[in-house]
Amino acid sequence: MLMLPTLAGDRRVSLVAAADPRREARDRFAHEFGGRAYDTVEALCADPDVEVVYIATPHALHERHAMIAAAAGKHILVEKPMALDTRACRSMIDQARAAGVTLVVGHSHSFDAPYRRARALIVSGQFGAVRMITAINYTDFLYRPRRPEELDSEHGGGVVLNQAAHHVDVVRRLAGTPVASVRAAVGDWDPGRPAQGAYTAFLQFTGGAVASLVYSGYGRFDTDELCGWVGESGQPKEPGDYGVARARLAGAATPQDETALKEARSYGAQAGLSPAPPHRFHHHFGFLVVSCERGELRPVPDGVMVYGNEARWFDALEPPTVPRQEVVDELYDGVVHGRSPIHSGEWGMATVEVCLAMIRSAQEGREIALRDGAASPP
Repeated sequence: MLMLPTLAGDRRVSLVAAADPRREARDRFAHEFGGRAYDTVEALCADPDVEVVYIATPHALHERHAMIAAAAGKHILVEKPMALDTRACRSMIDQARAAGVTLVVGHSHSFDAPYRRARALIVSGQFGAVRMITAINYTDFLYRPRRPEELDSEHGGGVVLNQAAHHVDVVRRLAGTPVASVRAAVGDWDPGRPAQGAYTAFLQFTGGAVASLVYSGYGRFDTDELCGWVGESGQPKEPGDYGVARARLAGAATPQDETALKEARSYGAQAGLSPAPPHRFHHHFGFLVVSCERGELRPVPDGVMVYGNEARWFDALEPPTVPRQEVVDELYDGVVHGRSPIHSGEWGMATVEVCLAMIRSAQEGREIALRDGAASPP
């Protein structure tokens, strides 16, 4: 549902087929887009008119579905996290390379226009080298309706693989160098929602830059308050709607009730894709400041605030025409023009490695060194 407005709104994309085990989703797709709807991934990938497959299945299925797509010669856009471990990531990379298909990992918020603009300002050299990045995000992630496995940290649930994948992607993009080491603590504070609900991480990059990442999904303070009350997806938020996620969840007495709440928000259960009013704002992932040698940069939903030694100014962005269009930019360049994507399989695997190092650091109470993008053995 999050990527559908992008895929439906970008003229470079035609939605010709889809797969879903739910009949209501297949019927809605056939009605809404006039395309073919299948009940298996295998059938979808056998369709000769399909050129690219977008994989938005549960994390544990990404490897299998990517391998089916690659074997059928389809290019691949796979949601983050790329997979639940680096073995699966490497397998996906190898299969895509052997098949000669493009593999892009996303959407993550490092695609977002404000971070892209901040990166361009860094690359310009005007502000010197990146020295420190401070990234903070407080949301209600843990209290949105979830399937049981989404609250099981042993199977990829919780905030680290789901939300730190965004945070790590963003700071890696801005720092521009590999992560050298990770020290982290992870919070699991609500017995009623037994999953990773918060983290604090300190990342050191090769070249000397550092980043601190703070995330809480416990649904109280909201960092969108620091972003002009613009939500993560670029939509204006009402400050008075406090505690809405917890209140909605209170009506779900059993895991089955909660699964039903989640399914009610799924494609096919709703009325379908309705045209949304254009947003003035781009997507973002909370409050962030990049400290460089000669200035600081603060990406915001409509541009970048720049703080120089003698003045500050606002570097404005044009409003988005299609949400998350940057994902299609990278995918299109890879498929049509043969350009290597930034968010390649190798990129996605490196982010998974950092996230897993965060979990390991919290469990072992120590800093985890990464060597060539992989965590060193104990």
